Amino acid sequence: MKKSLVIGVAGGTGSGKTTLTQALRDAFPGQTSVIYHDNYYRAFPDLTYEERKALNWDSPEAFDNATMVRDLSRLIRGSAIDCPIYDYAIYNPSGYVERVEPKPVVIVEGILIFAEPQICDLLDIKIFVDTDADVRILRRIKRDVIERGRTLESVERQYLETVKPMHEIYVQPSKHNADIIVPEGGRNLVALDMLIHRVRGAIGEE
Repeated sequence: MKKSLVIGVAGGTGSGKTTLTQALRDAFPGQTSVIYHDNYYRAFPDLTYEERKALNWDSPEAFDNATMVRDLSRLIRGSAIDCPIYDYAIYNPSGYVERVEPKPVVIVEGILIFAEPQICDLLDIKIFVDTDADVRILRRIKRDVIERGRTLESVERQYLETVKPMHEIYVQPSKHNADIIVPEGGRNLVALDMLIHRVRGAIGEE
């Protein structure tokens, strides 16, 4: 099998990474596999729920990057992988896995993937989704409260204590590792059209 084209999609929380990822998947149905960095959060089975809840989940140390690099490398080489599934409700891996098959296009999504040199080395195209901080926090509140069952107070505390400072220390500086900076992610139709054209050329569709 021909080596996959590997696209990294990074950016701050709520920036529109998933919207862009889904738009690329829709443009290439059946030809894309996606790996989410969030599924490689470390396990802390010896800590209580309250102790896990208090950890800094926006630091590079929160991720098992070695396992992700191993899995991504296998996928690129043409081997299927069993990707772990993270459970945000318990702040721990769920214990379940998802079978991910190799495809012509592999998308890697996560806030901190451009801050990790080993992950960056595996990416052919690095896209940073750049969105205003006010928009991002509003999206974060909506997602965490509605989809992940968090309280408004816990979202506010986490944002101020870890999300915002870690964004400034790690995420924003990692933008310099990007090949393409896309304002507003998948909502930016001009940028999306250019990306689709670039991917089509890379996988031999044009």
